[in-house]
Parts: sequence; C-alpha cells; structure tokens
Amino acid sequence: MSIYNNILVVANIDAEQQPALARAMQIGKKSKSPSRITFFLAIYDFSYEMTSMLSPDERNAMRAGVIHQREQWMKEVAEPYRDDDHIELDIKVVWHNRPYEAIISEVFAKDYELVVKTTRQHDLLESVLFTPTDWHLLRKCPCAVLLVKNHDWPEKGHVVVSVHVGSENEAHLELNHRMIEQALDLSDRLDAELHLVNSYPITPPNITVELPEFDPTIYTDSVRGHHLKSMKALRQEYGIAEEQTIVEQGLPQDVIPKAVKDLGAGLVVLGTSGRTGLSAVFLGNTAENIIDEINCDVLALKPSGYVSPLDPHGS
Repeated sequence: MSIYNNILVVANIDAEQQPALARAMQIGKKSKSPSRITFFLAIYDFSYEMTSMLSPDERNAMRAGVIHQREQWMKEVAEPYRDDDHIELDIKVVWHNRPYEAIISEVFAKDYELVVKTTRQHDLLESVLFTPTDWHLLRKCPCAVLLVKNHDWPEKGHVVVSVHVGSENEAHLELNHRMIEQALDLSDRLDAELHLVNSYPITPPNITVELPEFDPTIYTDSVRGHHLKSMKALRQEYGIAEEQTIVEQGLPQDVIPKAVKDLGAGLVVLGTSGRTGLSAVFLGNTAENIIDEINCDVLALKPSGYVSPLDPHGS
C-alpha cells in the first residue's frame, strides 16, 4: 500500500524552478492509488498591517489582492507539472506572518502525510543550508518532512536509512520499522536501492583504566556481534540483502554521512527523537549533527506518540 498520497508542497517564492513540486510529482506519479498534491504558500507584508489610514475592510481587500496575485503566479509556475491525470494538483495561498506555523496548521487541517520543501544549497561548501523554517518543520511538524535540493534524482539512486538496531527501546524499534516501510515505498517510487546503516559505540577509553582486567577487544567484538545479529534480523524481516546493510563502529554523525557520500545517496531517512506534549520541540542532537554533515535530500520521521507543540488538539 502506498503511504504518501496526500502531499503538501511548500512553494519557493524566490524561484521559477520548484524542485519540491517536481519531487512531489515524481513521488505521486508512482503511487498505486490517486494522489493529491497541494502547492502551498504563506505570505505576509507588514506594511499592510501598519497602514493606519486604511479601514479593516480596505486592508482585507489589499490582502486579498496580494493573495490573488500570488495564486496567479503559482498557477503559471505549476502549469508545466500538470502532466498526470493520476494526480490532483491544488493551489493554496494564505496570509500568515510565520510560514512554519501556517504550514503546520494546514497539515493538521487536511491530514497531510508528507510535507515537501526545497532547501538552500551552498555551492562553495557543497552542503545544504537549512533555513529557520526548515528547522521548525523538522522539529514541530506532525507528519513526515522531505527537504529537497535543487537537483534531479539519479537513475538507480540510493536511499540510506539510519536505523538503531542495538537498542531494546520500544520507541527506537518501532521507529526503525516505520522508517524502513516508508523508505521502501519511496525507493519503489523513485526506482532507488535501499540501504540500512547502523553505528555501534566505540569502547570507552577510560574503562580499561578503571577495570584493568577488562579486555576491550572482547567487548568490541561482543557489541559488534550484537549489532550484526540485530541488523540481520531486521533486514530479513523486509527481504533486504546483506550487501545493502552497513554496520560500522563510530558515532552516527560520522558513520551516516560517510555512507551517504560513499554510496552517492540521493536521500537519507532519519528518525527524530522527541518527547510528547509541549516539550516536543527539539529534533535531537544526533539527527541535527547528521543533517549538518550531509549533502542530499532528507526525510525526517517523528516517533509514534509525538505531539506537536502546535497541535490544536494537544494539551
């Protein structure tokens, strides 16, 4: 069953090319059921709010005029992408001074399964620069968030899934399954090969000082064996070949970016940590460090039970 059939695409008002819309259409075309894509823009001009000489009705009329202009522009920009009867493509423009809040409000209103947004690419550093809106979405959006670069997906590309197989934590295990299931769906639609990547910890150097009889080699071999066994069980559950798995010693923020670079991956799938309730406002240091080091599209998934701080029905 296809997972992403109701997609919200955030427009890039500063460009004629819309990589996020192109990627969403690419995903939608390969869906096994009809897809709905909404091309969305939140706009705001403070000068309209400060015009004290205008009446509220006049200000509303001016806002409506600006919204209409943007809708016309978006229709023109989206026209080249309207090439598939399988996809219903809608356009929506709202007046809001915080784009990320407008996006998340729309997600709650229409139960979107995926938000797609273009990221900024810094050619000099060969890296992706995430905007404040990107970070807010990664931390607070209740559904999956796909941040894309301005590039075409390579044929027979690679998708890297950052799994956590050494844990007995139910939340980690559940998130592993959600990431793999959604990555398999995307890999099928994008004609890409999926790879599971996991890191295991380095032996703490001070432990050999505190415990003279401790053998770090035996410990390291035991930890690696546990992770390899757990990875084997996970990949076999989904019919994934052994050569499509990587288990390396080190920190995730080192192992995952290296795997992405070595494979030339076009997409990395990350699970974000978070708490439920109003305290669920952070992405997690590990995920943030990984994102800072990679140069490809990013799909971020929240754990089950996550409650966005912007949830209108939350506590």
